[in-house]
Amino acid sequence: MVSALGMTAVLGGCGSTGSSDVTLRLVAADYGDSPANSSKKYWDTLVKAYESKHPGVKIDVSVYSWNDVDAKVKDMVAAGHAPDLAQIGAYADYASAGKLYPASDLLSIRTQADFLSQLSEAGQWNHTQYGIPFAGSTRVLFYNKTLFAKAGITTPPTSWDDLAADAKALKDKGVQYPFALPLGPEEAQAETMQWLLSGGSGGTGYTDDVGTYTIDSAQNVDTFTWLKDDLVGKGLTGPVAPGKLNRADAFAAFADGQVGMLNGHPTLIQQAEKKGVKFGMVPTPGPHGKTRASMGVTDWMMAFKQNGHAEQIGDFLNFVYSEKNVLDFSREYGLLPVTGSASNAMSESDSAPDSALHPFLDQLPTSELYPVGKTSWAAVSAAVKQNIGRAVDPAGSPAGVLSRLQSTATAADSSSKS
Repeated sequence: MVSALGMTAVLGGCGSTGSSDVTLRLVAADYGDSPANSSKKYWDTLVKAYESKHPGVKIDVSVYSWNDVDAKVKDMVAAGHAPDLAQIGAYADYASAGKLYPASDLLSIRTQADFLSQLSEAGQWNHTQYGIPFAGSTRVLFYNKTLFAKAGITTPPTSWDDLAADAKALKDKGVQYPFALPLGPEEAQAETMQWLLSGGSGGTGYTDDVGTYTIDSAQNVDTFTWLKDDLVGKGLTGPVAPGKLNRADAFAAFADGQVGMLNGHPTLIQQAEKKGVKFGMVPTPGPHGKTRASMGVTDWMMAFKQNGHAEQIGDFLNFVYSEKNVLDFSREYGLLPVTGSASNAMSESDSAPDSALHPFLDQLPTSELYPVGKTSWAAVSAAVKQNIGRAVDPAGSPAGVLSRLQSTATAADSSSKS
């Protein structure tokens, strides 16, 4: 989820309750792709509704692009001017530094209980939840129905063998990217995790069940060896080397009708529909059928302790996470709700835009997230972005690349605990 805008909105309030007014500062990410659907409009509407019922509380909102928002908050905190609330990509560094309120100090029991359990668990640092999930997504396999028909493919793939055979059939018909494999530095950590999880019942992801990095596990090496030998090595991934193909470029190529198959998240739906692409969506295939898990992603809301105001912050967040507001945001930006009540409402709706998100919602209960509760994850993610493409290079060594990434992860983990 990358937005194109960087802007600041300052929203006003009035009135008072008690002896003085309280102003809460919120820094938020922009999920829009144009001024017409900037997140500024979402927060504008929500804050206006909240302030009308709470005249003693003013919410000051600044909205920045995803390219800038994490750095903006980092700079604010470093300068000693932390916002009261930040809706950004990661929370663990701030939690480990003792700068955040635990979620239990802020939210009502009803609000806490409504979060999807795996998302709440991913928001824990040192067994306490500091990261409050804000927006979610999963991954499914998108395929171009028109290209499939031209290649004589009648059903989407359900196994790795099917996927490779379909990619060859697409290549034989001149499709530019039979299977797009974006392992470029923009979002390689996501494509990598999806493949690590798809490695059958043994697919381990980045960590094991107790949170130890297992990047170079035998199963993960097998997965990247298959990608290197059966897809990349056979020329089935297109003219751009996977290590240089970014996710945004792969999505754009799919929307232009140049890609037969790729792993995608919900925002690709609107992108492809705008270009008139006829596509289908199915769970990502595993070696012998359905994968053990899909990759899940969530962004985070967090509350800084520096300015106090825990009571007002909690009351505002309880409003933010009402079923209506969660659904409004999810529907506006094509993302998955992070609460059970909103997820159930979306699952039971057969109308647009909810129906288009059902394949992603189906993956959510068994999805696994990045190890965001580890303060070492930022360094590990950066290393994956820069190096994982070499694992599928025809002259590369999957085992060697994964082993080096494992060493990086182990060192980063040890350093974060010292």
